[in-house]
Amino acid sequence: MATILFYEKPGCKNNIRQKAMLELSGHKVEAVNLLEYPWSKEELEEYLGEKPVAECFNPAAPAIKSGEINPLDFTRNEAIALMLQEPLLIKRPLIKIGSHRFQGFDTSALRHLISLEPVHGAEEVIKSFKMSDMNSCPHNINFSCTNKEH
Repeated sequence: MATILFYEKPGCKNNIRQKAMLELSGHKVEAVNLLEYPWSKEELEEYLGEKPVAECFNPAAPAIKSGEINPLDFTRNEAIALMLQEPLLIKRPLIKIGSHRFQGFDTSALRHLISLEPVHGAEEVIKSFKMSDMNSCPHNINFSCTNKEH
């Protein structure tokens, strides 16, 4: 069993399913509100890693969906500054397991660190999660990430 620090947007349907998958695999999940956490540039950079900066943006953020912000228009430093100003732009979740930090719910990366096998009695629930996309926003085009209920 691992203790997982899980930075989320409270109420996000994907974050709820992602946390459930981790918990049903026997892990302790400590959820932190990504939108209210006092990020520093250095700490956020640790989670983003070396991937292209455009992949670090939350594609479901209203400013991105509307075209107001194009993730391809920013240098790494500009993008991080913008994300610090508006955390809704950060692709989530951000996950810390031990000394490992990463962004997004990458089951391959997670399996290198922890087991994602279900605890006894949770097999069918976990099986249903594996058949779903655990990263893309399940909401339709009219949904806004600013809606507190979702």
